[in-house]
Amino acid sequence: MPRFAANLSLMFNEVDFLARFKAAATAGFKGAEFLFPYAYPISELVARRAESGLTVALFNATPGDYAQGERGIAGIPGREAEFEAGIATALAYCAALECRRLHVMAGLVHHGANRLTLVSNLRRVAARAAAAGVELLIEPINTRDIPGYLINRTAEALAIIDQAGDPQVKLQLDLYHHQIMEGDLTGALREYLPYAAHVQIAEPPDRGEPDHGEIDYRFIFEMLDTLGYAGWVGCEYRPRGDTVTGLAWLAHLGVRLDG
Repeated sequence: MPRFAANLSLMFNEVDFLARFKAAATAGFKGAEFLFPYAYPISELVARRAESGLTVALFNATPGDYAQGERGIAGIPGREAEFEAGIATALAYCAALECRRLHVMAGLVHHGANRLTLVSNLRRVAARAAAAGVELLIEPINTRDIPGYLINRTAEALAIIDQAGDPQVKLQLDLYHHQIMEGDLTGALREYLPYAAHVQIAEPPDRGEPDHGEIDYRFIFEMLDTLGYAGWVGCEYRPRGDTVTGLAWLAHLGVRLDG
């Protein structure tokens, strides 16, 4: 049975971010992921994580100026020093939160992001991540949610991983993004799951709970078990209403948070 991690940036938004650790644990989650922790002191996050008992499965490296529309700088030439400084900050948060996976956002093509720079930057910081026991993940993101993002298809991500040539660089497989861009999730899981260090879910077309929309997640969860996936499944969806009420999808799909 999959291990589900609550995305604290999207779920439990009935309370402020720091209170979401306890809210997720109270709802039964054992793991959590989130976008960016950097607005909060490490000590405060450590205390909230310890109180909740949650495993922090994943978060994102510093993205540049997110408020001004940046979506990562790893692929943007001329910002290598800023990228390395951001990775150093992110690894400090990883160490404190005992998180072993860090999503590195590539950036937008219209901001100058390109594959050559992304590969070079990944190579440059891979050894530092390995020393910290942290895997660096890249993720294909659909063109509807983030127009202009550098990586849109899974084969593109795998080509970049291959070019980086370091076992520390792995795939983050978001089934919501993949369905929008490519479909054929059955084929995708069979082909790409061996390269994935983290899987995420949401339901197209509205990115809501995974029980009403295009994807048959009951079948997907059975496939994850059949294929032997042992990692976390991040619930990166936007609740259509109250978060806890929306967790009815678990019983509907025959899965549990304590599995």
